[in-house]
Amino acid sequence: MNKFLPSTSIRLALGYAGLFIVSSLILVGFLWWRTADYLDREINAVIVADTRAIADRMRDFGLSGAIDTIDERISRAADRHTVYLLTDPRLSPIAGNLDAWPADVSRSAGWYRVDLVHDNKLYATRFLNVQLPGDFHLLVGRDVQDRAVVRALILQGLVWAGLIAVVLAVLGGALVRRSVLRRVEAINRTARAIVQGDLSQRLPARNSTDEFDQLVQTINAMLGQIQLLIEGIRNTSNAVAHDLRTPLTELRSRLEGMLRGATLPEAATDDLHEAVADIDRLIGIFNALLRLAELDSGIRRAGFRRVELADLVDEVADVYGPSAEEKGIALNVDVDDRASVTGDPFLLAQAVGNLVDNAVKYTQSRGTISLALTRWGDRHVAVTVTDTGPGIPEGERARAVERFYRGDASRRTPGVGLGLSVVEAVARLHGGALELADNHPGLIASLIVPKGEDRQEPGDVRAGESVAARIEK
Repeated sequence: MNKFLPSTSIRLALGYAGLFIVSSLILVGFLWWRTADYLDREINAVIVADTRAIADRMRDFGLSGAIDTIDERISRAADRHTVYLLTDPRLSPIAGNLDAWPADVSRSAGWYRVDLVHDNKLYATRFLNVQLPGDFHLLVGRDVQDRAVVRALILQGLVWAGLIAVVLAVLGGALVRRSVLRRVEAINRTARAIVQGDLSQRLPARNSTDEFDQLVQTINAMLGQIQLLIEGIRNTSNAVAHDLRTPLTELRSRLEGMLRGATLPEAATDDLHEAVADIDRLIGIFNALLRLAELDSGIRRAGFRRVELADLVDEVADVYGPSAEEKGIALNVDVDDRASVTGDPFLLAQAVGNLVDNAVKYTQSRGTISLALTRWGDRHVAVTVTDTGPGIPEGERARAVERFYRGDASRRTPGVGLGLSVVEAVARLHGGALELADNHPGLIASLIVPKGEDRQEPGDVRAGESVAARIEK
């Protein structure tokens, strides 16, 4: 149902229209039942009264009295819709305005409903068959065609009322949808800006007391608190990274100076080299943290330009080819799409490089790594790195992009757990996504970004199938 009626307001409008129609049916049905019951009782009372009057005259004055009474009632203009028939024991007419005994009425006493033709029209008639003394039969009826006409009018009115209700409901739903969607779209724009790193954005308010404004005020207060906490954490981490990176760089320079200018024992030289390597590792961590802070804030988006992903993939393969060859790993490159994207070429190169570096790092000797550039739906391309390493268990993939997270399989390998975090941040900055899947064995990591000028907002990537299914094809 949601596929054919994607708008909530339209669904609500049609739902209210349906509820209105059902409630109208119940109400009109109840009124019709009460009206029909009342009319039936009135008609039955008139027929019973006529029957008793004729039977009383026959008892008091004989057959002639009954005939006179019937003729008198037929002659009245007010009784033109009344049907009378008095017959002998053989059902032959004696008096009345009916030419013959109706075929649908048996000799047994009781109530009957018969359709009679009068003035070339069919009329519904309600009869009471009474047996009089001497085996005479008296048939008294009333035309109830008016009831059928009233019922038809009620049904027609109900149909028209239902159609009008549906039209009004759809129009009302469209107006509600237009009004509500304007506010929802304003909320979406603000939320997208916040997702892209602009935490200063707030939802627009109209300074009214309706539910939307109450919700907006609550969300804005929540966003203010979140901004305060995040900026506090960000400023603290950035300050620590900046403050520690400078003395570490100076310490590294002094150690390198000692290595160049002094004659030291071999053991001391090795220790100094290890100390320089440790310092490089720490500086790399701080650089990665500062880079993530830039990505989260959206500052790097200002440097976006057209990037040829095919050339970028080839360059990354050239950079990491020697490392893979040194480990005895086959690095295969497959460029299936020459589409360009809009983004930061340095960040995209770093993201793809991180994926290939991880693959080289975790793939054993004589393994295989595939670096592919393929289409991903109609509006996206995917840079996919497939390896034959240990992979990432399904239960850990959601946490693999968290900062400093390292799974059990990677704890014995050098690294700090920031590589996939940077890739995920780069993908999010470009309106794309990072997807991880199992290669049986190994890992399939896909960096998905929109083509050309089709850059979407973060979280808008909707792939029709999983990474593994697409790679298997």
